[in-house]
Amino acid sequence: MTLNVCRLTSLFSNPYRKPPKQLVLAILFIVSGYPLFGQATTQTEPYRPQYHFTPKAHWMNDPNGMVYLNGTYHLFFQYYPNDTKWGPMHWGHATSKDMVHWQEQPIALYPDKLGYIFSGSAVVDVHNTSGFGKKGQTPLVAIFTHHNPELEKKKSDKFQYQSIAYSLDEGKTWTKYAGNPVLQNPGIVDFRDPKVRWYEPQKKWIMTLATKDRVTFYASPDLKKWSKESEFGYNLGAHGGVWECPDLLSLEHNGKKVWVLLVSINPGGPNGGSATQYFVGDFDGKSFKPYSTQTRWMDYGTDNYAGVTFSNTGNRTILMGWMSNWQYAQVVPTSAWRSATTVPRLLQLKEVNKEFYLTSTPVNELDVLNGQRFTEKNITVKGAYDLTRKAKNASGLFRLNLTTQTANDFSIILVNERGNELEIGYDKSANVYYIDRSRSGKIDFEKGFGKRHTAPRLSTDKTLSISLLADVASVELFADGGLTVMTDVFFSDKLMNKLTIKSATGITIPTLNYTQLKSSINTKH
Repeated sequence: MTLNVCRLTSLFSNPYRKPPKQLVLAILFIVSGYPLFGQATTQTEPYRPQYHFTPKAHWMNDPNGMVYLNGTYHLFFQYYPNDTKWGPMHWGHATSKDMVHWQEQPIALYPDKLGYIFSGSAVVDVHNTSGFGKKGQTPLVAIFTHHNPELEKKKSDKFQYQSIAYSLDEGKTWTKYAGNPVLQNPGIVDFRDPKVRWYEPQKKWIMTLATKDRVTFYASPDLKKWSKESEFGYNLGAHGGVWECPDLLSLEHNGKKVWVLLVSINPGGPNGGSATQYFVGDFDGKSFKPYSTQTRWMDYGTDNYAGVTFSNTGNRTILMGWMSNWQYAQVVPTSAWRSATTVPRLLQLKEVNKEFYLTSTPVNELDVLNGQRFTEKNITVKGAYDLTRKAKNASGLFRLNLTTQTANDFSIILVNERGNELEIGYDKSANVYYIDRSRSGKIDFEKGFGKRHTAPRLSTDKTLSISLLADVASVELFADGGLTVMTDVFFSDKLMNKLTIKSATGITIPTLNYTQLKSSINTKH
């Protein structure tokens, strides 16, 4: 973009002439160093992610109702269209052909006389068990929590209950079921976030529901009539806060079907605030039985919460989370909007010392963002190794993959011209990975934000591997094939466009791959 300096001077020197809004924004973005793509009202605000989904405006939290149907991924999400802070919840809606390029759609579900529309799920009712399908149409059915604020004000313990809605036009329009709610509250204050899946062996639907400090399983033949099957978790797992957004899923490992139960908890995460724990075990259509009682975390960073999986994706199990934390989500320094989702992640299992662990890795669809790239072999780092020198026009958006067998202390430093630093590294003595955002820019909006977060290295392999994804205001670390994962947001004063690897004791890196990433906002697919 070229600015005419004379015209610019005249615009600002005339006290009776208001400068065009887009020109003012353009100048602000140039000064701040944030990218300017020509759509100043949405794509160019400071901290606007360039390849993570964000709403164009207003508040977003939990992903909801994620489902794949006829070549389109549907992302519904908790949304308040009147403010950038939490308010009466709606279901926002976005669609994508590749989980990378998203198009925001009209709001799917609005609050009604039964209450706000809280979190839930969506399924493709292939067998038309609900009876909603007409003339051969396959219904898409949403199952969600109605949250009744009037009953809550009256101190009732039954102000949350489960309801359904259906769509016969692939999610464009929705009809709420006249018989709502389909599952009444038995007297549990926190009774929400239904995740529903079809259980083929017994030809029934299974609902995994968060019920205060545990999970309750319900079953239904038709999505309308539900019966309680069992409870799980009263004396297992972390209980530092309320349980939310559970998800029961099955994964194949060496020909064996293994079940995984995800449970988000707030507060009580390993590094404070919101986080998601998981259990691995067996499910027989009625009860879930874990193999281990050890508490395990899907992501040790502070900014992957309420993650659930897409329905109807065949052999792939794909999760997206809310990239924020209730500890500070409503005070982060964004203006037009608040919150983003994580990149979509493929979930798999890996055995370590004869125990199952969940792994998360970015989906291959993200490769469409690949830009300039280079590979380096057999690098020895003692002191500092500047990667920026080979990354022409570094934008701060990149993927870095590296391996090392020396496994001494090392760090990856993101820096900008304002002196902000974000440090990602490995501490050998403690055998932990870490992200340190104490010098990352704006941190004073919440007293616990500017901290160093750690995560245990779970792998026993001699080779240590790291895959790091950086966006304008976030990093996602996938270590050792996704065994250890960390997601953190940050708010630097200018783009982090300088990249250095440091090691005081020295490391050898057999292979390093750097890929600059494009903005998904500014490209079509």
